[in-house]
Amino acid sequence: MKQLNKIQSALFLLGGVLMVVGACSFVLKQIYPSLVETTSWVFLLGTVLFSVIQSMQTYEGKSPVIHRLKRIQNVANILFIFAGISMVDTVYTFTEKWLGNPQLFYSILYGKWIVVMLVASILELYTTFRISHEMKGEECK
Repeated sequence: MKQLNKIQSALFLLGGVLMVVGACSFVLKQIYPSLVETTSWVFLLGTVLFSVIQSMQTYEGKSPVIHRLKRIQNVANILFIFAGISMVDTVYTFTEKWLGNPQLFYSILYGKWIVVMLVASILELYTTFRISHEMKGEECK
């Protein structure tokens, strides 16, 4: 696996922290409604940083299993970015204006970022642990 340099590692960590802070702060929208507008953008910035830096970390070996896992990880990265865009859309309701029907917007898109983020998180956890396990198996050979 291609190692990240110090700046890339710091940006990767910052992206992960921004994702967690943005998602957790979004939950506090009932207590601090003005906080939601900022935290949705914080989450989106975190997802972009995390996903871009993680996709820069390529696998240069020959194991088809790890190549497959990296592709799954890239799908999770795309889902994270989509969840961030969907969170911003939940706050600002951009697509409600495009759809023209508020009921259609609320039934199809409103709040669905949580499901997308959950799926991306499960894929990310699975691929991270499997890649780590496969890399250890490769070192033993």
